[in-house]
Amino acid sequence: MSSIILPRRRFVHAAAVLACGTLAAPARAADGWQPAVLSQARQRDITSAITGQQYRIFVSVPEAPAPAGGYPVVFALDGNASFPTLALLGRMSAWRGAGGKTAPVIVGIGYQGERDYGMPRGRDYTPPSGIPGDKTGASGGVDLFLDFIERELRPLIATLAPLDPSRQALYGHSYGGLCTLYALFNRPAMFQTYLAASPSIWYGERAVLSGLQGFEQRLARLPARPALMLSVGELEQPAPSDKPYQGRDAVAAGRRMVDEARELAGKLSAAGTLSRVQFHLLAHENHGSASFPAMARGLEFFLD
Repeated sequence: MSSIILPRRRFVHAAAVLACGTLAAPARAADGWQPAVLSQARQRDITSAITGQQYRIFVSVPEAPAPAGGYPVVFALDGNASFPTLALLGRMSAWRGAGGKTAPVIVGIGYQGERDYGMPRGRDYTPPSGIPGDKTGASGGVDLFLDFIERELRPLIATLAPLDPSRQALYGHSYGGLCTLYALFNRPAMFQTYLAASPSIWYGERAVLSGLQGFEQRLARLPARPALMLSVGELEQPAPSDKPYQGRDAVAAGRRMVDEARELAGKLSAAGTLSRVQFHLLAHENHGSASFPAMARGLEFFLD
């Protein structure tokens, strides 16, 4: 499969890539250095008619032929940051070949530019907060974003490779984890596995948890119930203290990242409404570093 240059070079339409089969190697600079490439991957910029936003889509398709039912697929939010790691992990699952696992298609949903985390994520990944006066348009766009994935992006990816409709996952970290939980609670039929890493449950006075109202009824209409993995770094919430928290510790203490994730996992596990619920407290990890073990654990959870 062809390689791509990340993140600067934009490649041609996916159909042209498939037709050509190979792409020319990047030009070598005068001093001998050239842009790095990511094996077995491609990218394309698209504009959504639903959100009006431009997205940079990254795709990795396994080299092995698709199973009879199609490839499993992971849609990963914050694709500029998450895709390189998940694409490598996906390839490693094929190299190991343990337990008859099928390597998945990895789809990273990112944004144009050089930033690892695009600014439009604050709108795309957040639910309506319910806070009076919060109508700036800079947040609360999660429903349109999920419409984009379901109605525009998923059909586009299906033109690149056959996808198994019964083995699809959504991964997100931080605001992306918030979006993942929102999708689970409000659109549980969209995916079979939801991987929520360090979810910002605190956002908008915990607005995402309003989706638990009617959640069991929405699940009851499904032929099979989805699975959820929740993870959070142990350093994302300060240790209990007899003294008042200051600065960032005060903010982190108020957000209760660890407690909120653990309590939600316990509540959903006790309810027995999902096929599987798994919670990981990631030792020695903070909010940023927790994303890496969360991706590894999440992919293993999904493929198992």
